[in-house]
Amino acid sequence: MARLLALLWLSVAATAHLPSARAASSNEEPPGPAWGLQGHTVHPGQPSPTLEDWGAPGTQPWPVGLGPARLPVAVVWVPARVAPAEASQWTSWFNVDHPGGDGDFESLAAIRFYYGPARVCPRPLALEARTTEWALPAAVGERVHLNPARGFWCLNREQPRGRRCSNYHVRFRCPLEAEWGPWGPWGPCSGSCGSGRRVRHRSCPGPAGEACPGRPQEAQKCGRPPCPGCDPDGCGCSNHTLLGSVVTPAGRPLPGARVSLRGQPDVMVTSDAHGAFQLPGVCNGTNISAQVDGYSAGTAQARANSSISAVVTVVLKELEKPYLVVHPESRVREAGQNVTFCCKASGTPTPKKYSWFHNGTLLERRQHRYGAHLELRGLRPEQAGIYHCKAWNEAGAVRSATARLTVLAPGQPACDPRPLEHLIKLPEDCAQPGQGPVYLNVGRCPDTHCPGAGGARCGDSPSRCCAVQRLEKKQVQCGARALPVKVVAECGCRKCPPPRGLVRGRVVAADSGEPLHFARILVGPEQVGFASYRGDFTIEVPPSPERLVVTFVDPSGEFVDAVRVLPFDPRGAGVYHEVKAMRKKAPVLVEAGRGDAIPLGELAEEGALGELVLPPGGFRHADGRPYTGPVEARVTFVDPRDLASADVAPSDLRFADADGELAPLRTYGMFSVDLRAPGSAEQLHAGPVAVRVAAEHVRMAGHREALRLWSLNPGTGLWEEEGGFRLEGASGGSTRARREERVFLVGNTEIRERRLFNLDVPERRRCFVKVRAYLSDKFAPSEQVEGVVVTLVNLEPAPGFSANPRTWGRFDSAVTGPNGACLPAFCDAEQPDAYTALLTATLGGEELEAAPSRPRPVPGTVGVAQPYLDRLGYRRTDHDDPDFKRNGFRINLAKPRPGQASEADGPVYPWRSLRQCQEAPVTAGHFRFSRVETDRYEYNVVPFREGAPASWTGDLLAWWPNPQEFRACFLKVQIRGPQELTVRSHNAGGSHPRTRGQLYGLRDARSVRDPQRPGTSAACVEFKCGGMLFDQRQADRTLVTVMPQGSCRRVAVNGLLKDYLARHPPLAPTDDPATFAMLAPLDPLGHNYGVYTVTDQSPRLAKEIAIGRCFDGSSDGVSREMKADAGTAVTFECQEPAAGRLNLFQRLLESPAAVLQDLRREMGQARTLGPLRRSRRGRARQ
Repeated sequence: MARLLALLWLSVAATAHLPSARAASSNEEPPGPAWGLQGHTVHPGQPSPTLEDWGAPGTQPWPVGLGPARLPVAVVWVPARVAPAEASQWTSWFNVDHPGGDGDFESLAAIRFYYGPARVCPRPLALEARTTEWALPAAVGERVHLNPARGFWCLNREQPRGRRCSNYHVRFRCPLEAEWGPWGPWGPCSGSCGSGRRVRHRSCPGPAGEACPGRPQEAQKCGRPPCPGCDPDGCGCSNHTLLGSVVTPAGRPLPGARVSLRGQPDVMVTSDAHGAFQLPGVCNGTNISAQVDGYSAGTAQARANSSISAVVTVVLKELEKPYLVVHPESRVREAGQNVTFCCKASGTPTPKKYSWFHNGTLLERRQHRYGAHLELRGLRPEQAGIYHCKAWNEAGAVRSATARLTVLAPGQPACDPRPLEHLIKLPEDCAQPGQGPVYLNVGRCPDTHCPGAGGARCGDSPSRCCAVQRLEKKQVQCGARALPVKVVAECGCRKCPPPRGLVRGRVVAADSGEPLHFARILVGPEQVGFASYRGDFTIEVPPSPERLVVTFVDPSGEFVDAVRVLPFDPRGAGVYHEVKAMRKKAPVLVEAGRGDAIPLGELAEEGALGELVLPPGGFRHADGRPYTGPVEARVTFVDPRDLASADVAPSDLRFADADGELAPLRTYGMFSVDLRAPGSAEQLHAGPVAVRVAAEHVRMAGHREALRLWSLNPGTGLWEEEGGFRLEGASGGSTRARREERVFLVGNTEIRERRLFNLDVPERRRCFVKVRAYLSDKFAPSEQVEGVVVTLVNLEPAPGFSANPRTWGRFDSAVTGPNGACLPAFCDAEQPDAYTALLTATLGGEELEAAPSRPRPVPGTVGVAQPYLDRLGYRRTDHDDPDFKRNGFRINLAKPRPGQASEADGPVYPWRSLRQCQEAPVTAGHFRFSRVETDRYEYNVVPFREGAPASWTGDLLAWWPNPQEFRACFLKVQIRGPQELTVRSHNAGGSHPRTRGQLYGLRDARSVRDPQRPGTSAACVEFKCGGMLFDQRQADRTLVTVMPQGSCRRVAVNGLLKDYLARHPPLAPTDDPATFAMLAPLDPLGHNYGVYTVTDQSPRLAKEIAIGRCFDGSSDGVSREMKADAGTAVTFECQEPAAGRLNLFQRLLESPAAVLQDLRREMGQARTLGPLRRSRRGRARQ
């Protein structure tokens, strides 16, 4: 079979050099047909002919009439493998740069940086560029450069006179990820004696060849009979000396290391205080092993140094508990198929031992022959259930998350074709006067997976989901008009959209709110990018994680490294976080020969919680050399006695217990240590360092004995034990303790690579708390909101309970899914107020509101039945003071008592009942949050649940045309008048011939008062963005009509927006002075136009970010305080209607013909008064 290799010619000629294009270089734009778009029409899957048709018969890789010598742009030659259409696909469109300065640049590196490295394949096959109005470069007469390996660029200096580069977006064609075939048999063992290796191979079928991820072969050790004579592990050489050393990876010597020949148990020598040793009679090439307590064993081979000596350096790494990087994932299979569960752990040494469990029972290793992977063949119904794995190394064990295996009987459908009930709220004008809102059942398909192909490969992702198979169009009568809607008629198994979890947010200083400019971002130990100048970041969640551990490193060194475990949505929806970094304390100058004591925690009303004692002569360089000069010590303490400090606490206060399960810690304080020579960037080591905790601050029963010192592993986000504490009293303790007449708990540690420490107690009294979020305070089950970040801060104890001073002990966050969220917490069954908690919730930076509690909490509103509600002591944050914010609530964490029926159904669940908490129905007890902006309303003709990507349906009337990338557009509307009004956007097909005049959807938004401008409010109203519809055939400029509810008249339109619309005909009719209409721009305009556009993988996150920018009136800021005079698109002047007078909406419902006649009469008067109005507006602008 001939290799399908070719050279891909990518060249674009400046059409201004062609006679037929000269007219296009004119500054005037030719008028287009009404409601039409100019330019080439792209058919499904058909890319630009300049990119893909180079190999087709009868085509040429350059414009007709131009040979290679006449090309006005250098031809870019890119070697590429030709892939058939079904083996490759186009990415979504990217636009990271706006034309200005030298031109427009869409580099592949910048796209990967801003959109995430996984958005474009490593080696794209082709690139297509179009203007944001969907025209080819040749059609607009511009000279551009394209290279799939580098990206796209257009230079202003290369354009014909009078032209500048347009705004371009690009997409790439990527090969589909190929799949490996099965592994072949193991080959023979290499060599004739001793140790060897054997190899097995697998092939990548199809033309993609090496495009399959991973390696085509793997090897393992094997053994043959021992070789005769001397071997490297036991040879002896008289008159020969081995000179060796044992060190850490940083070069620090390790004294007391036990040295032996590899494979032999006898210790031959121990390293001295400098980590050095000598072994007489050991030959060159001998394998040497070394061991030190707390370190992984290491081996190195001796190398000749002279004719009578050899040298060896054995590097030992500190033991590190195993940490799972790949968890088993749930699967659906039919009986008789195969399935493979995957488990992978990291650690030092790398874990080699794995065990698998089915419904909590250990599976027989010999029977299943498992390792890190569990392969089950010929599945039977009884093998369905819950699976998990455990991994071990010398430092401990770790337990994976659970995965559910569903085994379908023959003929059992995985996806019920009958849709489930899903109610949507119809517009308010659909309800009868005096009645409540009207709901319509549009149906939904269950969020389940369908059986896969049954392959045995590890990591096969579920490729088929239960999704919409067929929609039916209906009409709903709303007053005098019919409202179109499409309802789910049939469900079926379809290809799933690949889940791509996304985390976005900002990293800012906790004390000032200033952004951390260009902070380095690490996921685990790997750097993945930088925050922007304003501190914004976007992180694509790696596949198969349970915890996303992210570290933000300030390049200036003024802030403590912010290590966070960021909750994310595993189904692929985006989540927004604001990360607060703690500024380092001012340095204290310490003389290395004297040492010093630095206080830990100093509150205004309370003394220090303890102190860190730096010993004299205990400072060293990283390689172990003593340091004797001055030391700048910066010890920054997170004091849990200050409730605000919970925002900056590192990690999520968890550790891996002896059983390998992640368990919570209760903290008494955390601190970071920064030791440097003045003016140096090198971190100094110190030890042994004493940590002294005042025993008076540890009063809870049993905590003095259980207190431990921990250090944070920044790669895993888990705390690892450094040691315990001993009680040091005034009579038998140190001079310092006798002088102060205080009792201390004293522990010791070494300040080396790790710099974050914790004073913690493992707590056994644990529970889960169930929380749900809703669109409004009606708390309708069909209006649950997913993607809300709920945070629980443990506060213990309540006032009057005889234990520690009131303080926070731990914190946790979780993201709401379709069934809410379960948050871990400490609790007590005997004393309800032994532990209390504060809960808050945010969505994209917006604070949600808790259910009210004044004057008494109502069970039906809070979501918890009596008498359990009284025992929990629910209080919203404004319960005692109505001027307080309503963004949270406090509860007693009263653990449910056995035998109490009212406490068995939530909202607090025992620690071992996590699955019951997760699967609890909406009728069970739970706490509630609701969105504050309840006056926002959305109606889509084609229903789509934004938290469930699989519910997307390919339809020309779909609001979101691309299920992989969501573009949200908002218009800022200013209202001048005494009242806050609802503003509606009516979105219909504008220029696409198949959707023209058909409704896409409605959006309502209530205007928000500007606190700085009395009598002025503004609304951020969403509209359907212009662009390609789902079939990618042709773009549509949505016909957007904006109308406030009330007696309003349009008085001003943003000058830049007005000019843009005039330069991009056709114009929408603007005869009605009570509305504003436009054809949606194809360009992503900014705040200068009053338009706010954000593209994201999560529709909810895209909208929340766009709303924050709209409130702020900027293209990169975020605000929840309306700035009504900044970045507005259109302004209406509204009057308060006279008593009894109906507004425009109500009049249209009752008598549409009369209203239309009144509007025509008013428009006639408007034409007469037009010049006068224009002069008034001109004076107003002046």
